[in-house]
Amino acid sequence: MSNKLQPFLGTALPIIQAPMAGVQDSDLAIAVCNAGGLGSLPCGMLSNEVIQAEIHRIQAATSAPFNLNFFCHRVSDYPDLIRQRWQSVLAPYFYELGVTASSGPAKASRQPFSHDVADVIEAARPAFVSFHFGLPDKALLQRVKGWGTRVLSSATTLDEALWLEANGADGIILQGLEAGGHRGMFLSMELGTQQPLHALLALVKDRLTVPVIAAGGLGCVADINAAFKAGADAVQIGTAYLLCDEAKTSAIHRRAIGEQPLQTQITTLFSGRPARGIVNRAMAELGPLHEAAPPFPFASIDMGLLRQAAEQQGKGDFSPLWCGQNTSGCRDVPAAELTRALAAGLTL
Repeated sequence: MSNKLQPFLGTALPIIQAPMAGVQDSDLAIAVCNAGGLGSLPCGMLSNEVIQAEIHRIQAATSAPFNLNFFCHRVSDYPDLIRQRWQSVLAPYFYELGVTASSGPAKASRQPFSHDVADVIEAARPAFVSFHFGLPDKALLQRVKGWGTRVLSSATTLDEALWLEANGADGIILQGLEAGGHRGMFLSMELGTQQPLHALLALVKDRLTVPVIAAGGLGCVADINAAFKAGADAVQIGTAYLLCDEAKTSAIHRRAIGEQPLQTQITTLFSGRPARGIVNRAMAELGPLHEAAPPFPFASIDMGLLRQAAEQQGKGDFSPLWCGQNTSGCRDVPAAELTRALAAGLTL
């Protein structure tokens, strides 16, 4: 297939597999790469040793370009009063499940991109590095670009897209309100600023000079073609891959995706930042946007304890069941088959 973004992506297909921390490893990225798309590896929750091992696995399995994805949030403290308040809110669930709330130093699993991480990935000189929550500082960004690596980052508003272009992003992942997982918001945490994908495309298509990658609510060829017609240069797809053979989506998560009608909401309960997931017991009983939820990523510490205990009973009551609004494209097939199906009939 010939596409106008081929020189930029270096792939046969204008499809990027969205990095999905917690539900995939290099297996999914490799499958998509070998099918002609741009496979992505989410690295924000991995140790440096695991990142290095996963890169080696990708390079051994494909010569195609691939994308490494990182968070670039600012690290903050976890005030004791906020922690105590959150644990008080969750106390009835700790009692019910026989779980003891966390104590001692707060250790969150999500770390921002840093020079230490750059040391690990520099030898690989990945074709793409993508960021969520803005961009790293200028020196670190220039280090990455100095490898010949192209930098992508997520924008959820016109202002964010313009900021990213002005500050060095080579391509903008435009994340519509429909998208599953964490919102890429970084200039404002006001959810009222968030818009559906096609409204965003209409705003930015004549304002940016860098490629625009549409993300959110894309589950089939018709959806992708509509995004191209609205001004996208490529698409990024995540939810549709959640049931693929290579995905590490848990049995609990897979069952939740299959339940219809599916209800998703944006919540801060599981990490402290807005993210779209399937409504479960925690979201229904606490409300998806609880005022006591600690700042990112500390909400995940105690909620993670409840998650572990509930999942041992086969329940997803406290699990972050990340998922977009459109699950029509989810198929229990190899990722290569899904990638080729999504590309069949594209009009570029």
